[in-house]
Amino acid sequence: MNIPQNLRYTQDDEWVRIEGEFAFVGITDYAQHELGDIVFVDVDCEGETIEAGEAFGSVEAVKTVADLLMPVNGEVVEFNSELEDASAINNDPYGAGWIIKIKPANMADIDALLDSEAYKAKIGA
Repeated sequence: MNIPQNLRYTQDDEWVRIEGEFAFVGITDYAQHELGDIVFVDVDCEGETIEAGEAFGSVEAVKTVADLLMPVNGEVVEFNSELEDASAINNDPYGAGWIIKIKPANMADIDALLDSEAYKAKIGA
């Protein structure tokens, strides 16, 4: 199971990567394996401000649909348009498979998310 140390993680299996004043959000390798092959990503909240814990979209796998939950309060500034072919999530969940780019309302909120060791403990890795 791939759990990069430079990312933060949520209890709901999303990851967060900071780049300047923005954060990129996607689902973890663990979540992708648990869901199975992702076939479709639905996000239609670009430009909206969403509270932590609220759904910003969903992913559809062969057997199920799962909500994507906002890791921190913030504005969704971009959806990864390359995900029309959802295979990037299956093949590279921490790179090309990012789902949204956000502008967090408070960057310090990201520090409250799980680090890689805490996330490993959560999933039993």
